[in-house]
Amino acid sequence: MAHLYVSAAHKSSGKTAIATGICAALSGRGISVQPFKKGPDYIDPMWLARAAGRPCRNLDFFTMAPAEIIAACHRYGSDADINVIEGTKGLHDGVAVDGSDSNAALAKLLASPVVLVVDARGMTRGVAPLVDAQSRFDRGVITAGVILNRVGGPRHESKLRAAIEHYTDIPVLGAVSDNKALTIPEGHLGLLPANDHPQAVQIIASIAEAVRTQVDLDAVLRIAGQAHLPAANADESAPDCSDAKVRVGVARDAAFGFYYPGDLEGLQAAGAELQFFNTMTDRSLPEVDALFIGGGFPERHMDALAANKPFQQSLKGRIQAGMPVYAECGGLMYLSRSLQWKGKRAEMVGAVEADAVMHDKPRGRGYVKLRETGKSPWPLLDGDNKERIVYAHEFHYSGLENCAPELEFAYDVLRGHGIDGEHDGLVVGNVLASFSHLRDVAAHPWTRRFVAFARARRQ
Repeated sequence: MAHLYVSAAHKSSGKTAIATGICAALSGRGISVQPFKKGPDYIDPMWLARAAGRPCRNLDFFTMAPAEIIAACHRYGSDADINVIEGTKGLHDGVAVDGSDSNAALAKLLASPVVLVVDARGMTRGVAPLVDAQSRFDRGVITAGVILNRVGGPRHESKLRAAIEHYTDIPVLGAVSDNKALTIPEGHLGLLPANDHPQAVQIIASIAEAVRTQVDLDAVLRIAGQAHLPAANADESAPDCSDAKVRVGVARDAAFGFYYPGDLEGLQAAGAELQFFNTMTDRSLPEVDALFIGGGFPERHMDALAANKPFQQSLKGRIQAGMPVYAECGGLMYLSRSLQWKGKRAEMVGAVEADAVMHDKPRGRGYVKLRETGKSPWPLLDGDNKERIVYAHEFHYSGLENCAPELEFAYDVLRGHGIDGEHDGLVVGNVLASFSHLRDVAAHPWTRRFVAFARARRQ
């Protein structure tokens, strides 16, 4: 199975743009590309998925066992011509000091050759020791090539190439010019998601053209073709659910778009029929048995959300009638009484007795470890983790203020911040709303519990 790993010496090197360009340029040749992204992330995968025309899959040591990661590559990439895996931060970065959860560790696990993206601004001869050190730090990593990014011009490129060729044996696969038009736009909290940018298609096309003309894609394909993905253990997919179908509404629009493909597929495998709705343009909630409101940037659309009073009233009425709802981060903010950002305040649904406030610095960022309190509305099923430990992640600048007294929580926070530094997973009737983002993985198949609960409530 042809595959390669796109990494960098450090974060903000432009590797997401380069990986997106590779996916789009190869797809433009009629080559089937399966994108993957290391770690917990929604935004980069949106760009990679749009470029490749296939859902991007996340590979994460924190929530997945190594065997599950390998199995995921086989499951989702076996029918593609090439798998392109984008790393996070730098090649040797990770949480563990021994590098066991780093990009390098993932590349070694998958026996994947690495293409190193180097931000070449302000560098000439100094690029050589950087590339040499990155490639030699861990001998188990195969650094198969370098793509120079943000190059100042032909003269700059020639100096960079000469230094790398003189001091290392790593080939330069391309040099992409420094051009703001080839940069994925950023918002107030990082890269803008592709679902919230009106010119996403044009941006990807420009990046693809730059990669097509400035990167040796034939060499990239040869490198990927020499890789051999380790064999996977027997992967038994979940059988189709024979129980009655449950209609699960999913908010999907410019404000709410943070969903892992595996979570939506997990809901379907558990017996859910998904019905997508738009919180800003639909006038009422569709006829569904339960709701999933994922994360996003509701603060960017707070006026439009607040203006759609008929939809908010329809949603609040169904919640008060006992409809099961699962909301993550942005979804929690939407269910609150109000949302405040940059001195403005907008009324939200009001199903949660609290006000969401955006702050200048992160309130919670990174991996979280949770312990279930037993107050979740979703009962445990046979085979669920009886230790009630949940591994997830969070990224939010928002917090809750003016909360109702005597709140109930589904989780105690063992690592991370959650809602108040100690708890997460606010429980209000049949609503579970948290700042933590779950993933439907072998250790915590949350979608089965949610659909089973929704089915029981409907019956």
